[in-house]
Amino acid sequence: MIKVLIADDQDLVRLGLRALVESEEGLALVGEAADGLAAVEVARRECPDVVLMDVRMPGVDGIETTRRIVADRELAGTRVIVLTTFELDEYVFDALRHGASGFLTKDTRPAELLRAIRLVAEGEALLSPSVTRRVVREFATRPARAPRPHPRLGALTDREREVVGLVGEGLSNEEIAGRLVVSPATARTHVSRAMVKLAARDRAQLVVFAYQSGLVRS
Repeated sequence: MIKVLIADDQDLVRLGLRALVESEEGLALVGEAADGLAAVEVARRECPDVVLMDVRMPGVDGIETTRRIVADRELAGTRVIVLTTFELDEYVFDALRHGASGFLTKDTRPAELLRAIRLVAEGEALLSPSVTRRVVREFATRPARAPRPHPRLGALTDREREVVGLVGEGLSNEEIAGRLVVSPATARTHVSRAMVKLAARDRAQLVVFAYQSGLVRS
């Protein structure tokens, strides 16, 4: 059972998301919050697998709330999906930097949202290849946040560096295997080892590290 927490200050949005989650087999709604502080409190109490996080909320916004949840060791298994009105909302870049597993626009189709919840709960990044390149490159190249190598980059083998770069392009394990002419299991092992060495929570964070470290070819 995948436990879901909804954080949004709009009653109608929460109502719609609640109905969607509660109607889906295998998902369980464990709480709702209308602001960031409440979201953190409910997350600590319920330890959800996935948080659907609105960006603009009163008091503590969704970005800071995401940071607090991700930084909490007791919530190491919690993943955050950021919900935004605009696909290229500037806040998305900060959300990824602070550990969000991906983002969706609020006009996403119900079936896609349910699939996203399951994917993120399994540790996958919610970033398609096209969105990955467009959004994360924009994040990584902003003057205020000049790209710089990850401090643990030196711990990666040459093949692991190559794999991280391919993850940064948005490739799945199967696609990486095809590109490198190895088995999917081998590709998965390289990805897993790179995540451990870089202390990445999930593939979305690995994508950010790839761009920050210059491992993705333009």
